[in-house]
Amino acid sequence: MMNNPKTPLEWGKSACDSLMNRFKPNKLPPENSWHYHQGVFLYSMIRLWEKVGDERYYQYAKAYVDLLIDERGNLLFRRDELDSMQAGLLLFTLDRSSDDPRYKIAADKLMNVFGTLNQTSEGGYWHKDKYPNQMWLDGLYMGGVFAVEYAHAYDKPIWLERVLYQEKLMRSHMYDKTTGLLYHAWDESRRMPWSDPQTGCSPEFWGRSVGWYGMAVVDILDRLPESMEGREALIASLQGLIKALAQFQDQDSGLWYQVVDKGQHSDNWLETSGSSLFVYTIAKAIAKGYVGNEYLNIARRGYEGLINQLYYDENEQLVMPAICIGTSAGDYENYITRPVSENDLHGVGALVLACVEMEKILY
Repeated sequence: MMNNPKTPLEWGKSACDSLMNRFKPNKLPPENSWHYHQGVFLYSMIRLWEKVGDERYYQYAKAYVDLLIDERGNLLFRRDELDSMQAGLLLFTLDRSSDDPRYKIAADKLMNVFGTLNQTSEGGYWHKDKYPNQMWLDGLYMGGVFAVEYAHAYDKPIWLERVLYQEKLMRSHMYDKTTGLLYHAWDESRRMPWSDPQTGCSPEFWGRSVGWYGMAVVDILDRLPESMEGREALIASLQGLIKALAQFQDQDSGLWYQVVDKGQHSDNWLETSGSSLFVYTIAKAIAKGYVGNEYLNIARRGYEGLINQLYYDENEQLVMPAICIGTSAGDYENYITRPVSENDLHGVGALVLACVEMEKILY
């Protein structure tokens, strides 16, 4: 690890501080946009604030929301995709901690999108209109976690059932029995070039998409009553995924590859955002008792591998490298040739969330 005995929460603070020092809230890229990149990062900041009590983190996230939602609760966002909903996770904390009605109004607007999204023949939400007939693993986190938090906050339990149904559809079409992993995407129409003519699945297990799925499942479980039908199946899915991830962890670095099951390929590479999501999923599953302590070393090695990747720039700001940029479904070459970036918001947010969960199981 880096020659610095920081706790996971201290690493999380350093990661947040570096981006706070660089960007005003509305300038987080893409600037002035209600987007999941900002949403993942700022949601991680809220989770960090809950643990460390530093009011700067709460106020920074609140400033982003307040700059994008007007006095009547209006906000501009893409209404034809699940990705737009993820930043809505910020609204619940703000609504609980204030008497400002804008946050609930904005949450209602986001939830109303579900009534307009196109669907597959079985009722699965398309990931985006520009990807017709397709379900992506990403969507379970982008829209599903928001929906179950809305259900919890405003007593709308019907959404718990609807989200479980979406997960069940993904698992039925995208789960691979051989590896225990799930494919990135599924095309009901079989028209996409990457679509398998028999299954409709994309051909690869892309790390970050599998990570979104794992994080969604472990977060959705937070809001499901213990007696709810489908809860045990969801836990079993989580357990199977974690068992698979343990088998594909790189033994030298502790990280996971861009294409998870093909680490033996010389052009494959270790990717940090997906690895962060895996660490989060495994650590939280241990803390919640969904899996046992036999996975503690997997989580610890993944976390240490992430910390080993971090470095400080010439301004003493923390840098997270090896983050794959936003990526559509495709073939092996599509994933392997994607550009990498430093301090992309969805990568840093995933790291901070992983740090919050690792603090629970290490200290």
